Amino acid sequence: MDTKTAGKYERRAAVIKALAHPSRLYIVDRLAEHEHCVNELTALIGSDMSTISKHLSVLKNAGVVQDERRGASIYYSLRIPCILNFFKCADAVIQAIQKEQSALAE
Repeated sequence: MDTKTAGKYERRAAVIKALAHPSRLYIVDRLAEHEHCVNELTALIGSDMSTISKHLSVLKNAGVVQDERRGASIYYSLRIPCILNFFKCADAVIQAIQKEQSALAE
């Protein structure tokens, strides 16, 4: 594999790694509905603000979310909403596995 190709897959892996936490997946789902500030996400998730801020930083550094400062608050939104297509695909895989496991159990 050449350097250009390797870089492409490394960047993809970085996005997938950024999503590889249940709280970050939940944040992306909430941001798919509409933008949220850190305080709102903290209340929704039930973690402390520093933890939510860290999750948002990971997602922002991977290019999944973007932020906008408004006064004292920072609002987050999905940068690339097509990430939700990946979630649909993952859900389809999960359903297929569950269906297969149910069939084997019968």
